Formats: sequence, C-alpha cells, structure tokens
Amino acid sequence: MTDQPTPRPTPRPSPATVRPKPAARPAASGQPAARPPAPPVDQQAAAEAAKWGRAEEDGTVYVREAAGERSVGQYTGADTSEALAFYVRRYLDIHAQVVLFETRLPQLGPGEIDQTLKQLTEAAAAPAAVGDLDGLRAHIERLREAGEARKSEVAAERQAAKAEGTAQREALVTEAEKLAAQDPQRIQWKQTGQRMRELFEEWKKHQQSGPRLDRPVEESLWKRFSAARTTFDKNRRQFFAELDAKQNEVKAAKEKLIKRAEELNSSTDWGRTTIEYRSLMDEWKAAGRASRKEDDALWERFRAAQQVFFDARNAENEQIDAEYKNNLTVKLAILEEAEALLPVSDPKAAREALRPIQDRWEDAGKVPRDDVKPIEARMRAVEQAIRDAEQAEWDQSNPESKARAEGPTAQLREEITKLEAELEAAQAAEETSRVASLQEQLTGRKNLLQMFEKAAG
Repeated sequence: MTDQPTPRPTPRPSPATVRPKPAARPAASGQPAARPPAPPVDQQAAAEAAKWGRAEEDGTVYVREAAGERSVGQYTGADTSEALAFYVRRYLDIHAQVVLFETRLPQLGPGEIDQTLKQLTEAAAAPAAVGDLDGLRAHIERLREAGEARKSEVAAERQAAKAEGTAQREALVTEAEKLAAQDPQRIQWKQTGQRMRELFEEWKKHQQSGPRLDRPVEESLWKRFSAARTTFDKNRRQFFAELDAKQNEVKAAKEKLIKRAEELNSSTDWGRTTIEYRSLMDEWKAAGRASRKEDDALWERFRAAQQVFFDARNAENEQIDAEYKNNLTVKLAILEEAEALLPVSDPKAAREALRPIQDRWEDAGKVPRDDVKPIEARMRAVEQAIRDAEQAEWDQSNPESKARAEGPTAQLREEITKLEAELEAAQAAEETSRVASLQEQLTGRKNLLQMFEKAAG
C-alpha cells in the first residue's frame, strides 16, 4: 500500500520513547488508500486514557504525568484524534499486559513473576503512549508487592513440599534399611526382594515427579538407600551361596546313605537289618534338606532301596504267618485230645496218655503271637489237673495226707466260689488273658476238691 500518510516521530532525548511504525504515504493519485483496520478497543477505556494526552495540528502527541507534560511522538498525515488514538492504543496494550499479569499471578512461579515485572516496568517507564501512566506504574508496583507475596507463598509451598518429599524418601530409606538389617537366616527372600524393588520404583517416581530436594539432603538419603540395597543384595548372595554349599553337603551325605541302603537290601537277617535301616532313617532326618527337586529325587531312591528289603521281609513273614496258622490248627486239635483226659479219674493212665500228646505239641511248632498265651494256658490247665490228681491220689493213700485233706476241703470250696465270681466279672469285662488264667486256676481247684472228697469218702 503506497501514498498513505507517514507518521514521523519527533526526536526526543529519552531512549525509552517508542517510535511508532511508519505508515504508508498518500497514493500517487492524490487519493488516500484504505488504512488497515485498527484492532478493536474498549471505547470507554480509550476515552479515559485519551484524557491524559493531547495532539497538535502537526501530529505531535503529548501525555501528562506527575513530572509534567512530555512528547511521546509525532503522527503526521492524520487528524489530531487519530494521532492521539494511535498512542492511546499503545497505552491500552501495556495496560492489557498488566491486567493479564494480574490475572495469572496466582499461578506463576518466582522466575516468571520477576521476568514479567521487569518487562512491565521497562514498558511503563517512559512509553510512547497516552494514558494514566502514573496510575499504571502504581498498579505495577502494587503487583510487585503481590508478586513478592506470591513468591513467599510459592517458597512456603515448595518448602512444605520439600519437607514432605524429604519425609517420604526418609520413610523409603528407613524401610529399606530395616529390610536389609533382617537376619539372613530368617528373612523371606522372595517377598522381601519384591518389596525392595517396589521401594526403588517409588524412589524413582519421587525423583521424576516429586519435589526437588536440597542436593546435600538428597545425596545423603540416596547414599543410605543405596547402601541398604547393596547390603541386602550382598546378604542375599551370601545366603544363597551358603545354602547351595550346605545343600551340596546334604546331597553328598544322602548319596552315601542311599548307597548303604542299597547294600543292605539283599540281606535276609531281618532283625539286624531292620535295626540298621532305622538307624539310616535317623541319619537321613538329621542330614537336613537339599534343594527341593534334588531332595525329592534322593528320597525316592532311598525309599526304593529300603522297599526291596522290606518287601522281601514281608513276603517271608507272610509265609511264616501261614505256617504258624497251620501249626495253630494242629495244636488246637492236640489240645482237644488233651482236654478229653479231664476230669481225671485215673491219674496214672492220664499221665501216660498225656506224654505223647505233649511230644506232638512241641513238634507242632510256633503259632501266631496272639494265640500263644490262650492255648498254652489251656494246655497248662490240663497238665495241672493231672498233677493235682496225682497229688490227690498220693494224699489218699497216705493216712497223714488223708487226715489233712479233710481240713482243706471247706477252704477249697470257698476258693472255688471266689474264683467263679472273679471269672464271671472278667468275662463280662472281656479280659481275655485274665479269663484264661482264672479258668486254669478254677479247673485245678475243682480237681483238687474232687480228689479230697474221694479221699474223705
């Protein structure tokens, strides 16, 4: 755009005077070209600002300040109102920046506050603008005080945040030190290691997004935190190194026990070898544990070695049990023959008949353990009855014994009555061994009484 009026600022000694941008000169045709539209302004604010200045016919514009009136520039080629409006807009621009700063002040940091105040102070020092410049400067000074208050507030907030951040990191350090100080023999390494990693992640988050701490404080806390992590890692490596060594020792010891167990499993010395296997089991328990995988495999080998022996022993025991049961059947038949000799009427004949029965009894062999006492008690009862009969016969032929027999008859009857009562009680209580004993005693007493009665008759 050419041939438009050109504003020419008048020279002034003040370096702060803002020179207006040159306007286009009038067009060659003599007709003024269209001016670019001025930015919209608040007309009331512009009118109030215009009261602080004036423009002369030559385009020189003046502003009134407390120090007096001064020229702010010259705008030629336009009427006085347009020249004045040009410098009013400059004032309104500075004023708008001040208002914007005032609006944003509660959200600004100290650096931005200082920088903006410096720029506004310089802009309002001696601007080529028309308006209440003294009021604008006073406004800036009030904002400076508000800025100081805001900086104090920010400093307090930062200090509080710094204190909170310090406390949070102190808590992380304290927990890390506590974890590192645990007894390596009792610590839960998996859970504790996971927690230590979580603490480190929290530490990094504080560094990335938390308040910046004073360098000495942060370095001191980091040294403690790093030392705790180092101690924890060192203890863990040492613990597992010792654990590996110990488990290797346990593995070697159990390998030896397995070898001994395998050497014994072909033995047929059942009693002695069983005792040795018990001893090996005690040593196995005392040896400790290898790693879980290896320990399970070692145990399977150890158990398999024992099982060979115990399976062989059990097979033989089953054979012996079968033999003992057959022996029991034979002895029960022999016992029936022996008990058929009762009651004894001829002691001599009974004794002669009992001898071959006793021989076959001995030849019949062993019976199951639970059956030994009952059948032995029954055989002893037969033997005792024959002895009692022999004694009674002797007493009957002996006058002195016969005389003595008449006295004990009553006593024997009392004993028989008492034994019968005891036997009934034992049978009711299912006391098997006592029943057998009482039956044996009762049979003997009855046989003895019978002999005494015959002798007395």
